[in-house]
Amino acid sequence: MAVSFRRKREAPRGRYTPNLWPVWIVAPVALIAAGALGWVIYHYAYDHFAQAAADQKPPKPVNINDVLKATVTALTLVGAVLAGLYAYRKQLLAEGDAHRADASQLAERYTTAAEQLGHGQAAVRLAGVYALARLADDWSEQRQVCIDVLCAYLRMPYEPDPAAPEHKAGEREVRQTIIRVIRDHLQVPDAATAWCRQNFDFTGAVFDGGDFSTSHFQSTVSFSGATFSGSTVDFSGATFSDGTVDFSEATFSDGTVDFSEATFSGSTVSFSGATFSDGTVHFNYATLSSGTVDFGNATFSGSTVHFNYATFSGSTVYFNYATLSGGMVYFNYATLSGSTVHFLYATFSGSTVHFNRTTFGRGGADFGYATFSGGTVSFGNATLIGGRADFSEATFSGTAFDWGPLPVPAGA
Repeated sequence: MAVSFRRKREAPRGRYTPNLWPVWIVAPVALIAAGALGWVIYHYAYDHFAQAAADQKPPKPVNINDVLKATVTALTLVGAVLAGLYAYRKQLLAEGDAHRADASQLAERYTTAAEQLGHGQAAVRLAGVYALARLADDWSEQRQVCIDVLCAYLRMPYEPDPAAPEHKAGEREVRQTIIRVIRDHLQVPDAATAWCRQNFDFTGAVFDGGDFSTSHFQSTVSFSGATFSGSTVDFSGATFSDGTVDFSEATFSDGTVDFSEATFSGSTVSFSGATFSDGTVHFNYATLSSGTVDFGNATFSGSTVHFNYATFSGSTVYFNYATLSGGMVYFNYATLSGSTVHFLYATFSGSTVHFNRTTFGRGGADFGYATFSGGTVSFGNATLIGGRADFSEATFSGTAFDWGPLPVPAGA
């Protein structure tokens, strides 16, 4: 028995075959255990029948046949239970074998798909994209791994200019297919094959187009350091909830990024350090609620950014230390109800910023220590409801203002 235990300890890691005791040990032990159990049951049954016979009037002798029948019946019942346990164990082992066979097959599919993604021909890489997506649907335990591989492919160096020597023929189609496959899995959060609660890491990726519209992101999503340029990247109607959304240090240039009617709720959304230049970014009719939205240290230069008709409710929005120069930022008809918008230490120079018909709710807006030098800032027909616009310690020089209903601050 000590030998068996030692073998059990020394079994190689990862071995699936169970370490069983030798038959020459198990058989005698089983016979001894069965005999001992039969002896116990026989004496228990004899005592029971003896007591029953003694209680009768007149007392009767014990019927040995009844004792033997009871003993055999009890042993048969115990044997049936043990047989059931043995059958159950065999079933578990069979299911384990089937599971390991499935896992082996899935692992082989993963290896094949990964090799296809690294192939030199775009058509083979496309096949690898679809194979890996199908594998993610079939292999829920490793779904995140399959998604990580697809995201890693998008993070690889990419030259979108067909005239550049580093450009790879067919590469854009492969990348657009990956984006399309991801979007298709983010449409119905309750679907068995939905990827909505998975993490997506697009850090440093280059997007020259792509459609994420009406997608549901319910976990951590990172576009940190990503570049959006040359075409339209569509997030319209997308929902970002219950997670962290990171666009920090991202660059928006020479294209259109559309967050129209997107919903950011319960999330921490960061555009800190992002650069908006020579392109258009739409947040029209977007809803930012119950979370934090951070544009701190962002640079708005030469681009047009629209927050028209956007709703900021119950959230805190930061534009602290942001630089608005050489472009246009519109908050026309936006509603800031229950939210506070901070422009602390922001710099308004050479850009056009409109808060026309913007509604400032209880939180109001804080422009403390901001610098206004050059450009145009308009609060035409803005509405203050229970809140105020705070310009304490702000610096004004060379900026054209339309204060609308706001009281003109000192020094303006």
